[in-house]
Amino acid sequence: MNKRIFLPLLVLLLAASSCTSVRVVTDYDRNANFGTYQTFAFYKPGIDKAKISDLDKKRILRAIDAELMAKGMQKNEKPTILVSIFTKESERVDVYHNNFGWGWGWNPWWYGGYYGNSVSRTTEGTLYIDFIDANTNELVWQGMGTSRLITSGDVEAKEERIKEIVHEILAKYPPNQ
Repeated sequence: MNKRIFLPLLVLLLAASSCTSVRVVTDYDRNANFGTYQTFAFYKPGIDKAKISDLDKKRILRAIDAELMAKGMQKNEKPTILVSIFTKESERVDVYHNNFGWGWGWNPWWYGGYYGNSVSRTTEGTLYIDFIDANTNELVWQGMGTSRLITSGDVEAKEERIKEIVHEILAKYPPNQ
């Protein structure tokens, strides 16, 4: 395949694949007995502080609820674990140095293809999911997922992205001790 066609396709493929991934990091208390946490409830004071729309909060909480129930946990008025969330949003700027182009040109210093830069801006969000021991009120597990956000009006795509982020974070719970 011609290098002039292959390189732009490779850059496009890498950019597209990096947009769909969720980067996840978790941390936990080594002394916590995760086998005893069978029931959960949402920690309203913590959730109320999250700086996102109420609709997005509902989407996140529904996704967490579904994931925890799929793991065999039950929602309960007297939970063993409290679930809280926290969010951050930032703009990601990527600058690509392109040593290829779509045409030929001439000036006194060179003759050849177009060489230039392109800039890509995306909004990234980070979702923190905290598990707090209901008896001791201490944080025992935290998962953090960072991904590109859906900022367009496509509600279905936004909901799917939230489910993907929550799923990837909670795939790491409980920790392998």
